[in-house]
Amino acid sequence: MVGRLYLDWNATAPLRPEAKAAMVAAMEVVGNPSSVHAEGRAAKALMEKARGQIAAALGAEGADIVFTSGATEAAALACAGRGLTCASVEHDAVAAWCDAALAVDAQGRVGVPDPGRAALQLANSETGVMQDLPPGVAVSDLTQAFGKVPLAFNWLGCDMGLVSAHKLGGPKGIGALVLRRGLDLASQLKGGGQEMGRRAGTENLIGIAGFAAAAEAAQRDVANGVWDEVAEIRNILESELSAGPNETISVGNGSPRLPNTLCLIAPGWKGETQVMAMDLAGFAVSAGSACSSGKVRASRVLTAMGYDEALAGQAIRVSIGPGVTKDDVGRFGKAWTAAYARARARAA
Repeated sequence: MVGRLYLDWNATAPLRPEAKAAMVAAMEVVGNPSSVHAEGRAAKALMEKARGQIAAALGAEGADIVFTSGATEAAALACAGRGLTCASVEHDAVAAWCDAALAVDAQGRVGVPDPGRAALQLANSETGVMQDLPPGVAVSDLTQAFGKVPLAFNWLGCDMGLVSAHKLGGPKGIGALVLRRGLDLASQLKGGGQEMGRRAGTENLIGIAGFAAAAEAAQRDVANGVWDEVAEIRNILESELSAGPNETISVGNGSPRLPNTLCLIAPGWKGETQVMAMDLAGFAVSAGSACSSGKVRASRVLTAMGYDEALAGQAIRVSIGPGVTKDDVGRFGKAWTAAYARARARAA
């Protein structure tokens, strides 16, 4: 019997074995990193080693890595009270802190008149469309791009970057804010002086260890061309689905995109119905960002790109990763195409 197929990597990537092993080892480290005795120093050493590993994988040597509970907390720490603007397709975790949203074109790309007062994602989680970051952007959301495309924080020219471990095969509940060295930032959480006084609270040592191991493994995959192979498989799937009952729309096709992401609009077939049909058929896909997928509504990202409410509510996101094969996406493509044909027949 053929098992289930997970095609929702942008929501969360499967835990890498390297991350799991690092977390198990970290569970044996007893001390608090803020304690001065031998056990505390051992915990501190493990944490600082991990900090260096993440900085190296991210191309952020010399920058400050501030550990947080995830990219959402990192966004609050970076953006709160700064009066920033963002793109109208920005993730809710960033958009919630911005005073104004900039219009995007039909491909979801944006021009930024004042980069120093802007928060801008490098890659969109729903469409995979990538932005050209102008030098001097205040905050960049690197969450979806880190571990999938060649990336160096120090080359981007932004002041701060947001990253999250579980998007690249690390554990959930751990992320980081990356700051250009010398940039001052007030803590949003009051308490102890952890994380250079920028984020109070005992650090999640187990999660940090897993994050570091996943970041190193993800960077190796990028360097070894693994994600180029993923892109080829995504393109095969895109061709098959777009050649189906064909009113289908492949969002962002022709624009720079993440190598693994396909956002497809099936006119006349609601996104949440597609997700349920595919789930019953043994495939995990989503109808948009996992952070908002529990809400039945049209995609804010797609309406910002100019799609009407009906079409924006008829989209799914398929996001794949290493290990997903041509046979896998072929099996999904057949199941999706057959289900869409049945839906169209019922509506006729």
